[in-house]
Amino acid sequence: MIQEYQLRVLPEQAASEQSLKQYISREKGLDVRTIRAVRTLKRSIDARQRIIFVNVKVRVFINEEPAEEEFTRTEYPNVEGKRPVIIVGAGPGGLFAALKLIELGLRPVIVERGKNVRERKEDLARISREHKVDPESNYSFGEGGAGAYSDGKLYTRSKKRGNVEKILNVFCQHGASTSILADAHPHIGTDKLPRVIENMRQTILACGGEVHFETRMDALLTEGGKVIGIETNRGETFRGPVILATGHSARDVYRWLFTHHIHMEAKGIAVGVRLEHPSHLIDQIQYHNKNGRGNYLPAAEYSFVQQVDGRGVYSFCMCPGGFVVPAASGPHQLVVNGMSPSNRGTKWSNAGMVVELRPEDVDNPTLQVQAEAFERSAESLTEQLMQTCPAEGSVHPLAVMRFQEKLEQICWQQGNMRQTAPSQRMADFTRKKLSYDLPESSYAPGLVSSPLHFWLPPFISERLSKGFQLFGKSSHGFLTNEAAMIAVETRTSSPVRITRDRDTLQHVTVEGLFPCGEGAGYAGGIVSAGVDGERCAEAAAAYVAANSSKD
Repeated sequence: MIQEYQLRVLPEQAASEQSLKQYISREKGLDVRTIRAVRTLKRSIDARQRIIFVNVKVRVFINEEPAEEEFTRTEYPNVEGKRPVIIVGAGPGGLFAALKLIELGLRPVIVERGKNVRERKEDLARISREHKVDPESNYSFGEGGAGAYSDGKLYTRSKKRGNVEKILNVFCQHGASTSILADAHPHIGTDKLPRVIENMRQTILACGGEVHFETRMDALLTEGGKVIGIETNRGETFRGPVILATGHSARDVYRWLFTHHIHMEAKGIAVGVRLEHPSHLIDQIQYHNKNGRGNYLPAAEYSFVQQVDGRGVYSFCMCPGGFVVPAASGPHQLVVNGMSPSNRGTKWSNAGMVVELRPEDVDNPTLQVQAEAFERSAESLTEQLMQTCPAEGSVHPLAVMRFQEKLEQICWQQGNMRQTAPSQRMADFTRKKLSYDLPESSYAPGLVSSPLHFWLPPFISERLSKGFQLFGKSSHGFLTNEAAMIAVETRTSSPVRITRDRDTLQHVTVEGLFPCGEGAGYAGGIVSAGVDGERCAEAAAAYVAANSSKD
């Protein structure tokens, strides 16, 4: 017999299958010897009160053995010799598009400008060690995309877009822990995800697909108003409809599309900093206990959001027990991001703390007035930023991207033209005081004290400061000089949206092109990009079928 129960238990009671068996036996009047297994279907922590509870939904096997696998397996047929579909980018959007194409009987051909996930790790280490950024192999470019080495969180709110459970099950099939099927905020971990990605690639290759590394798309091939393939930096051409899944940092691709009149539009992003606290402090605050998390609770998470002067100020991509990492994708840039290993065991916790930025914000002439307070040499930093955007008329499709670029360049200059990140203690920032020393940090390239309150654009810095003060009031101890702000966080999402038809997912003006995932402006993380990859694969398959019938 199989029974399912919704339980509310103490952390020590939820810590293991054996302790759950004992609890269920006692509460439900069952003989513990008859309980063969307990599988957790859903798990979340309720830390709203001083006594912490864990809410769990469990499946109890009574005098019955459970199935061997806890996940639903997808069968992938051999597609050698089948019609090809070209996929640009081997991030989650591209990988899940490829696997879905195989399910549908088509042959995926992936071109990825970066290296495979294992070789890519050496280039990431070089950023911290030598302050050198390889523009083709970094935290954004390479197998696995931006998520492979920047945390592997799988939480998404995009459940209406597609089958989230399918995405999680495919991850489990390729080696991820089945805990991601149960956890409210599932997380694979930067140390575990690369192996899962390698296994996904091996499935694609074993089924007859192709994966070409260090192969950058330099141009789309068109004929009769249709996309029929791509040209690469190696001089090769690959023919077939194209799923464009480049990720949010492929600025050269955006420029090429704009130059060749592929319609796109500026899209809002969020801009700010990485905020790093001692993880023990966050545990104390969130678990309402001076001793922190104790023996049975994970590193604590937090989520903050406030409206400040008409724009959202919020935490983003929170990494308990994690690291802050250098995430630039080219020279003369300084960008930071966060990640966590699977055990979330470091002594720091960090999150993006960002301000909502709309396209009209970077095209607003009134910001020129604000810039007068920021005179620095002959030209203020805010004025430099504003020069990247048109002064009147509609917002330029690349305006937000140009804003990103300029802010990252200014941050690089403030960091002594290395990957050394400008930083300021949190409370000092709200008081507009320079920090004369900085706390110990996980950021490997190092920090340099810098007046972020002075050189960040005021429509960002002033809202951040007000947001921090509001967060400090709602969560006592959060606003502290033990926390360091590390600049600058700009790659929260794509700065453009490559427009596509709502039903066919093809580009609005060019047949055979399927803008996909986060880079095209239709996803916001690993899972939502995977969901969109599957949807684009289905649309591409329908396109191939329709055109095959015409041949």
